Amino acid sequence: MSTIYLPIIALLAGLLGLVWGADKFVTGSVGVARNFGISSMIIGLTVVSIGTSAPEIIVSINAALSDVGGLAVGNALGSNLANMGLVLGITTLVAPLPVQTRLLKEESPVLLLITVLAGLCLYDGQLNRGESIALGLMVIPVIAIMVKYKKNHPSPEVADDVSVTTDASMKTSGLWLLIGLAILLLSAEVTVWSATSIAHFFGISDLIVGLTIVAIGTSLPELAASIVSVTKGHHDIAVGNIFGSNLFNLLLVMTTAGAIAPIALPSDVFSRDYLSLLVMTLLMIGLVGWTVRKNRHVESVARLSKFVGVILLTSYALYYVVLWSSLTVS
Repeated sequence: MSTIYLPIIALLAGLLGLVWGADKFVTGSVGVARNFGISSMIIGLTVVSIGTSAPEIIVSINAALSDVGGLAVGNALGSNLANMGLVLGITTLVAPLPVQTRLLKEESPVLLLITVLAGLCLYDGQLNRGESIALGLMVIPVIAIMVKYKKNHPSPEVADDVSVTTDASMKTSGLWLLIGLAILLLSAEVTVWSATSIAHFFGISDLIVGLTIVAIGTSLPELAASIVSVTKGHHDIAVGNIFGSNLFNLLLVMTTAGAIAPIALPSDVFSRDYLSLLVMTLLMIGLVGWTVRKNRHVESVARLSKFVGVILLTSYALYYVVLWSSLTVS
């Protein structure tokens, strides 16, 4: 049993390194962007959104290069489930989150479309290079549309969210960017090695480790960003961060692995994990729509209640029941 201690310790260290490295990477990236005169709105939509998905992206690259692509796919799907069930659920319990009608008109259709397209890629049990590149390239028009819309409909909270790094010099920002990236790369290598070692020791697939331990671990930056946003009063960012992160997980994290090397997947990935993701996405959008509709005749802003948080957390727990039940049966 002692042979498993080192991978477990390494996994914890790797996940902590991913969280710390992502934080410094985002800090440095935002500082560099600010020094180049890029607006806070653009930074919030691109650097910060992609930066919080940096752990998943780096882990995906390492997993594909290490010939454990299932871990990368599991990480992408599992992180999205964790973002909606765990991160949004906990954040909603911390404070009622205001939601606007634009979430239903803008972000929700885009997220749902990308989720459906991801399902088409996974339906046949193969994540091929061509479809991965095609889906990944969709990040360009998605970002372009988001930036164009936000320019016409600016949100002051997005600007406030990145103002903390305004005074950082180019040298300091560049240094933190490089340090954060180096820590991310090293931590991803450690995380992939330790996760696959644990999977082999217990006789489970790298996919399952990606869906559970690695997915939750790499979702910690989103949880931290959402909790910090709420405590600072930037409630709109907390909800938007989930939508943005889930988009980038499907467009960049999953597709990066498939673009590097085609991945063969068990049928459970679609029938169990992807369908759970689709149901959870529809549930989240439905709860946002229900909240907006319930408050349409009220002057105050619609807010996701703690009841919504309980539903999301319960749904996430039910997914784990389904997951472990399928493992027991098999």
